[in-house]
Amino acid sequence: MAATEEGPETPTERLDVARGLENVPVSAWPPGAEPEPFQYTPDHVAGPGTDVDPTQITFPGCICLRTPCLPGTCSCLRHGENYDDNSRLRDIGSEGKCAKPVFECNVLCQCGDHCRNRVVQQGLQFQLQVFKTDKKGWGLRTLELIPKGRFVCEYAGEVLGYAEVQRRIQLQTVHDPNYIIAIREHVYNGQVMETFVDPAYIGNIGRFLNHSCEPNLLMIPVRVDSMVPKLALFAAKDILPEEELSYDYSGRFLNLMDSEDKERLDHGKIRKPCYCSAKSCTAFLPYDSSLFCPLEKPDVS
Repeated sequence: MAATEEGPETPTERLDVARGLENVPVSAWPPGAEPEPFQYTPDHVAGPGTDVDPTQITFPGCICLRTPCLPGTCSCLRHGENYDDNSRLRDIGSEGKCAKPVFECNVLCQCGDHCRNRVVQQGLQFQLQVFKTDKKGWGLRTLELIPKGRFVCEYAGEVLGYAEVQRRIQLQTVHDPNYIIAIREHVYNGQVMETFVDPAYIGNIGRFLNHSCEPNLLMIPVRVDSMVPKLALFAAKDILPEEELSYDYSGRFLNLMDSEDKERLDHGKIRKPCYCSAKSCTAFLPYDSSLFCPLEKPDVS
């Protein structure tokens, strides 16, 4: 969707929202405006209540020293190739889902930085801009064309335990923004792995992404050094310059939900209006009722 505000310009001296911590500076619009203060980090950090360290290296590396990383020979590609020759994510289905787990080569791998199985870990590659919207507060848009399948940015922040997630959410009012996202992945034997990330106080530019019922980004958990996933956002279609970047806060894509999802949303207590203006807009932002459960449960992030 095209931005409705005045077109972006490039001031001689502009604010870098990323504080020099990304490959590409991230400007802000309008000139002189600056988002609310927060501590910038390009990667996840350990937050309260979690017993995992997102920076810890727990995966072994591949031994592809003289040959390129290929399925069948590279241990990191046991589920198949992740990216094509143009660094675009493979296997994006019609529902905006990746059909298999994504593991990138890591710091212990012998393949080196030239390996094409290193995409998300390379950080920002496109010029992005934080800008003020009419009704949604701050947003994030691209200043250049982003081809379908290309990595755009991470959603990075504090990795929290479940009890801390509940504590923070219970303190929110209907007028407060909620940055917390819960990623639930089915692993094996019917088990579900949960990862809770909050970039409200410590995070990256992903915190400025707004929700859309017809998003142009899709979120894929990508693992590099450990089981704590990077929440990577890829282009679900070709994205034009000055187009606002968005994803579905519920984790779905294009409002594809089953009857159980609809019933859970109908019983939500706090419903915030959605201003995405998409044809399929549901009028309200997604609501994860499980995060408001009064009973604590063990942290499995």
